[in-house]
Amino acid sequence: SVPARASDWTRLSDDELLKLRFCDLGLSTIRRLPLQRAIKQLHAELDARGIDLTFDGADEVDPHLNVIKGGGGALLREKIVAQATRREIIIVDESKLSPALGTHWALPVEVLPFGWLNQWAYLESLGARPKLRTQAGGTGADAEPFLTDQGNYILDSDFGPIADPIALAARLDARTGIIGHGLFIGLAAEVIVAGESG
Repeated sequence: SVPARASDWTRLSDDELLKLRFCDLGLSTIRRLPLQRAIKQLHAELDARGIDLTFDGADEVDPHLNVIKGGGGALLREKIVAQATRREIIIVDESKLSPALGTHWALPVEVLPFGWLNQWAYLESLGARPKLRTQAGGTGADAEPFLTDQGNYILDSDFGPIADPIALAARLDARTGIIGHGLFIGLAAEVIVAGESG
């Protein structure tokens, strides 16, 4: 039920607020599952039922609602969740809009540590300028590589504006040693953009 007094709203949990927000849509079992904190719980649900609705952010969005993700390093798990979701809604601010993916953001490519320099060379052959992501604060040759949740490296690959993201995604998907990439093609059902006026 909707709280009668304003002071009652402050005692509601995030899950209770979500339920109230979506009650008019007939959704009665709303739960919030932050990816980083609830991945073990989410694992069982992905196997069993999938997910009805996911809200997520993105690093860059093109006019076709394709996005680049992976700036935080969780691109593989985020893509698994997005593919298991019936409706993925991306929320960004105006600075993330782009005429073509790769215009403002290097493409994160997750690679196995074993033979990772081969993937570097492969990305270069596709026209990218890859850079090994390092731990926060690390600089120079002694910087430790950033490790994903799966223990892999990320090569932030600057392709410039990507003319055909679908073709590039297919080539990356077909390459042994590349575990995942930040091209989320055809996964977003809607993009909500926040601007100065709201």
